[in-house]
Amino acid sequence: MTEVNTPPRVRGWTRFVTARPRLSLLVALVLTALAVLAGSGVADRLGAGGWEDPAAESTHATKALEREFPGSQPNLLLLVDAGDASVDDPAVAAEAERLTERLAGERGVTGIGSYWQSRAEALRSRDGHEALIAARITGDEKTAGETLERLAPHYRGAHGPAEVTVGGPVAVRHEMQTIIQEDLTRAELIALPITLVLLVMVFGSAVAALLPLGIGIVAILGTNAILRGLTGFTDVSVFAINLTTALGLGLAIDYALFIVRRFREELSTGAEPVTAIGTTLRTAGRTVLFSALTVAVSLAAMLVFPQYFLRSFAYAGIAVVLLAAAAALILLPAALTLLGHRVNSWDLRRVFRRGHRAEPAGEESGAWARTATLVMRRAPIFALGTTAVLVLLGLPFLGVKFGTADDRQLPAVSESHVVQQHIREGFPGSPGGGLEVLAVGPATEARYGAYRERIARLPDVLRVDGPLVKGDSAYFTVLPKGEAVGDQAQRLVGELRDVDAPFRTEVTGTAAVLVDSKDAIGERLSLAAVFITIVTLLLVFLLTGSVLIPIQAVVLNALSLTAMFGAVVWVFQDGHLSGLLGFTTPGSIETTLPVLMFCVAFGLSMDYGVFLLSRIKEEYDHTGDHDRSVRHGLQRTGGLITAAAVILAVVMVAIGTSRVTNTKMLGLGIALAVLMDAMIVRSLLVPAVMRLTGRATWWAPAPLRRFHARFGLSEAEEQPAADGGPVTDGEPGMDGEPGTDGGPGTDGGPAKGGESARDTVGSRR
Repeated sequence: MTEVNTPPRVRGWTRFVTARPRLSLLVALVLTALAVLAGSGVADRLGAGGWEDPAAESTHATKALEREFPGSQPNLLLLVDAGDASVDDPAVAAEAERLTERLAGERGVTGIGSYWQSRAEALRSRDGHEALIAARITGDEKTAGETLERLAPHYRGAHGPAEVTVGGPVAVRHEMQTIIQEDLTRAELIALPITLVLLVMVFGSAVAALLPLGIGIVAILGTNAILRGLTGFTDVSVFAINLTTALGLGLAIDYALFIVRRFREELSTGAEPVTAIGTTLRTAGRTVLFSALTVAVSLAAMLVFPQYFLRSFAYAGIAVVLLAAAAALILLPAALTLLGHRVNSWDLRRVFRRGHRAEPAGEESGAWARTATLVMRRAPIFALGTTAVLVLLGLPFLGVKFGTADDRQLPAVSESHVVQQHIREGFPGSPGGGLEVLAVGPATEARYGAYRERIARLPDVLRVDGPLVKGDSAYFTVLPKGEAVGDQAQRLVGELRDVDAPFRTEVTGTAAVLVDSKDAIGERLSLAAVFITIVTLLLVFLLTGSVLIPIQAVVLNALSLTAMFGAVVWVFQDGHLSGLLGFTTPGSIETTLPVLMFCVAFGLSMDYGVFLLSRIKEEYDHTGDHDRSVRHGLQRTGGLITAAAVILAVVMVAIGTSRVTNTKMLGLGIALAVLMDAMIVRSLLVPAVMRLTGRATWWAPAPLRRFHARFGLSEAEEQPAADGGPVTDGEPGMDGEPGTDGGPGTDGGPAKGGESARDTVGSRR
């Protein structure tokens, strides 16, 4: 094959990426070094919150209470343990009062309160051996964290007859950030060597195996620099750096695997390196581009949600996907140009191949082709069987309970988790778990009293405290019956908001934040789903020219995620395997996690779907034989997709070793989704469904065929027709048959003049 048949735009792109390969790599090296400098310290600027809707009533009320009544929103708790003595013991009380006064004099601390000042029973444990000192550290998350680091060493530990431990929301956030940074470093140390070994096993050549890792490192470092820049304009979650690492390595490896594999295929036919790169970019390169767009679209859907936790994953995900694709389409061809046939150097598998005769890799004799043949021969059984299994695995999700992220995200031995657990188990009334009602407007004591009485009569109210009045504002603390974020507490939020009052009221608290967060996600969930569906349908149509294939892709991708969602509930909500995996279950799933996991896993499933469909489409354009195209596509990509899925799963499992439960859930859940998609959906369900739909799979109405002919892209090469003119991509006819205007013949054979094309194109596969 020569470059004569390459479309002009692709020829220009090939020339661009191969003309100055050393200069391209040098510029990339300089930019990567600048990214290292720009992205340094990014983790220190990221937040550990972001689960609340910034426009919600609860968020507005929380900020007002922080401003007007800082004592109502303590974020620092000192748990004073008197040991065998009572907290009312004179020596213990004197030491606690000294600590309270000392804390009140600290810079950046306000709203000081303690059991020894107020004698409030809610601040004293039931057994009388523990009590609390509460305060609020002012400032944003970064400032509050710095203040905590300065204060905690001076208060933690033994103080006379008492032992003090440090907890509260600010301590939970700070400890979570620290643990995530440590766990990410450990995950990288686990994933990188295992990934390199797997890549060597896939490629054989150590040189080829190093290329995907290089692309991944460039994408990760570039994304860290982008996130560092975004922190100057908006809040970004610390959890996003986990996604950056996972997708940066995973997608870079996927894209590099696809491109390097095709490049080596072309070299094996005797093509020159530059010609091989041109063919690779026109075929595998287009697939990588489409794949990156589909993944980016899935992640971009999270931008419609107001919580910065979700938006952060969109920022990180879109950046790392586009950088990985750009590096694969620019830097990788430059490196391959310089390496040429040396891409196969350092074949570390030769020792295992001595004396072993390789199995023929033909289209009909390969293991994946045999799998496709078996599946298509019994297509109804495989289609119904795999669908039933996937649906069954997803059934536990029907019992999902949504909650908020709290200290139980942390390891059981972490200090802030221990403090909160002591409070949950040993203190009456769940301190910190009540609802606050902010009342704004002039009112008399009688009006406040009448309003309090109306609240107290609500069926889900355990106790009402207050009001505490300051000017024209006041607040009440309402303790719900049952758990702090249970069904009763969530129902009470609505009841409180419906109570008539002679002044404006706003309700906040843990349960109110949860209710508002669920409402915000519910209102925008359909918009995100429609966005993902429409754009995905359009992109897959542009790739295939079929009406049915995009619909199949969306439905089967969604079906591939059922096992992930079922496992999330069965393991992380219900607590099965909690001992083995080392986490504490709160009995619920954080509200934003299913949305995040769906967007990420759906995008990765589309990534593999595009790899398979593009190769099936390429073969169908050459032969017009539907069944053969499916067998050929699975034979040429089955091993590649499986290898890519296993490598990405290794990276996600390494992320899943985190001691923070949400990160563990994200890593292990997506690893399961990726493996189920590659090994069940792509290997069994897709060929079965495509066999059932037959050649109607490729049907499209005439207007859409013309649209695809003008704007669509595919991996098929333009073949010379008998008269020397270009052959079309084989648009199917109205009845599902291939067209006769230069496309594959109606008898399922090759196109006119297509025999020579099969000799030069199909035979090298």
